[in-house]
Amino acid sequence: MPPTRSHIRATTEAYLTRHPQETDALAGLFTLLDGPAEPTSRTTLPGHITCSAAVVDRNRRVLWFTVDMLDRVRLSSGLGSLIRRHAAEHPTPGGPRTKETPPASRRGGGVPSRRAELRIVGVHLLLRDDDGRILLGLRHPDSAYGGGRWHMPAGHCERESAVACLVREAREEANLVIDPAQVEFVHLVHHAGPDDARPRLQLFFQAHAWSGTPEVREPDRCLEWRWWAPESCPAELVPYTRTAIADILAGRTYAQRGWT
Repeated sequence: MPPTRSHIRATTEAYLTRHPQETDALAGLFTLLDGPAEPTSRTTLPGHITCSAAVVDRNRRVLWFTVDMLDRVRLSSGLGSLIRRHAAEHPTPGGPRTKETPPASRRGGGVPSRRAELRIVGVHLLLRDDDGRILLGLRHPDSAYGGGRWHMPAGHCERESAVACLVREAREEANLVIDPAQVEFVHLVHHAGPDDARPRLQLFFQAHAWSGTPEVREPDRCLEWRWWAPESCPAELVPYTRTAIADILAGRTYAQRGWT
């Protein structure tokens, strides 16, 4: 059930009592609340209104996130950069220290670190139609990654198997039903990424059978789906995706990018 106008207003006003310097930034929200449009509709407000909750286990331990852990959490487009910006503007005195490994420890500079660094697991769906064309989606310009570029159906693996993630993402992003028994692992890209991000393991699976017609189910992330001949992929293609397509067609199962 979406939050009501009164709940949104009360929550925002309570927030502004603690952060009055953000009154101007939230003026548009109050204007929207005073108008006739439905504030929780994406056609009215192209974003997310979310409610937060404290997660406490049976031992009364509270789940706590620090900014350097955001890459391990599945977030809506742009939310990660918003949280990082807010954290930089409102540091918590005496707050918990982050545990991010200095980038030099994995890039060959400085003193090597023996500390293990968690990888983000990305899962990608390779679909080919009867003519051998590959399904690609055009990322929304405001996407946190790959804005304005073409990419395969993909997502971050949560607490689930890689194949389960593949099936879920295909359904959520494109309304496609994938048979897990018809999925084959075809490639892995070990991607270093920018200095301030965790390394990624990008897994690629080919589905040999599926049902449904590609549909845009998340318009804030993907603008359209289109079939492309492998030799005619668009110039605006996510770089590691281009690498993976070329390697898959050549029969190679591993590649790495960004490592020195």
